[in-house]
Amino acid sequence: MEILQRKWDLDYFMAERQAVLAQWPTGRGVDLEEALAYHRGLPAGRNAAHALAGARAAGRVLIQPRAGVALIEEQIELLRFLQDHGSADLLPSTIDSYTRNRKFAEAEAARKESLERGRSMLNGFPSVSYGVKGCRQVVEALERPLIVRTATPDFRLGAEIMLAAGYTGHSHGAMGDLAYSKDTSMEEIIYNWQYVDRLAGYYEDNGCPVSREHYIPLCSVVPPGLQIVVTVIDGLLQMGQGANHCLLAYGQNGSLYQDIAALRVMREMGEEYAARLRYTNAVVTTSLHQWMGGFPEDEAKAYSIICAGAAVAAWGGASMTIVKTPDEAFGVPTREANVQGCVATRTMLEYAACSAFPETEQLRTETEMLRCEVRAVMNRVLELGEGDLARGVVAAFKAGVIDIPFSPNQHNRARVMPVRDWSGAFRYLDPGNIPLPATVWEYHQEQVARRGELEGRKPSYNMTIADIYALSKGLPLGAGARLN
Repeated sequence: MEILQRKWDLDYFMAERQAVLAQWPTGRGVDLEEALAYHRGLPAGRNAAHALAGARAAGRVLIQPRAGVALIEEQIELLRFLQDHGSADLLPSTIDSYTRNRKFAEAEAARKESLERGRSMLNGFPSVSYGVKGCRQVVEALERPLIVRTATPDFRLGAEIMLAAGYTGHSHGAMGDLAYSKDTSMEEIIYNWQYVDRLAGYYEDNGCPVSREHYIPLCSVVPPGLQIVVTVIDGLLQMGQGANHCLLAYGQNGSLYQDIAALRVMREMGEEYAARLRYTNAVVTTSLHQWMGGFPEDEAKAYSIICAGAAVAAWGGASMTIVKTPDEAFGVPTREANVQGCVATRTMLEYAACSAFPETEQLRTETEMLRCEVRAVMNRVLELGEGDLARGVVAAFKAGVIDIPFSPNQHNRARVMPVRDWSGAFRYLDPGNIPLPATVWEYHQEQVARRGELEGRKPSYNMTIADIYALSKGLPLGAGARLN
């Protein structure tokens, strides 16, 4: 099938909905008109899109933890604890693996087992099992906006149910979900997420905006320029379906100046290309995901990473940060550890708000290099699509113009190899077929070569392996990050 950027015809969309809602019995509980009336009746402070737009206008950074368990009562108790003790501004329901993979029967069986045992037997919240009625219990028990957190090539039914229940934010999109599928084609992934975006756009058309967040799960090892390109594309695909509230998420990589530059450029490029494609109603905000790689077991070192992420969010102009915990190295964090991560983040945000990161030559150079790279790749994608973004994305993946490192999807070339430079910033060791401007590629080579000189070895894949584990092992970033 050919995928195009144009907004889905309403009759076509409504016909598609019938097939999606028929996937599982709880789909029959979705009533769009009732859902719209419910959204309109929510207090103003309960809408994620409005909260994020307000945070941007005020120069504030909202905080959102991660949380998802199988039982409704436990999900409510957990989120209420984070709301009351962690002062979380936005509250998540992270979806379990069975539901993400449309294994609804298995999710329902595990939900029932959880009830029998009195504890969660799932790694998240089985929203499709509970349907609109169950999910709305969560919404009505809390005082903050509720966000759907999931990453999968197909969450259409889950989106229908959770938006109808009163959730006003939804994470992820097509670009990020190459990390969650081995053989699903780019065309199919884009199509499924166009459905979710068209649904969000329908809510927005009827006065009920939904915040759509876009995040690349492999961000801890994706060079920032590539991360910006893929995330901005996801946001533009959303806008093509009439969903205007776009949250572009960036993953902390540990290099303070590079992370700050990347966050600033991400919003700038999102707005620039939204204007270029004539999405004049777009509301672009950004978020910072605290370090998504391995965490150190030492609690003090874990807090240092969390606080560094909070500082990046403040100095990079983010409107939200996704919070990590000091327990990340040990498995699923306790609710107390989640609160500790929120408190540490909030405190660092307050400190960082009292000052500004210095506008150094290093920061200015990084910012300009990122702009140059992003524009070159984005323009090539649009050229490949002959002006149509969705068609260009499909062609770009086939040509390797977009290529996500370490993605398991067979439709992704996976030729790109990242590496940290002497300062700890991420560079390309091998850009594959990504059309980097000569000045950008030369800059990356110079910075990586400097690390090689400092370490007395030739830059190679071994450096990349060391970089992946550096923070979790307490090693320095860039020069000196050896595992041997």
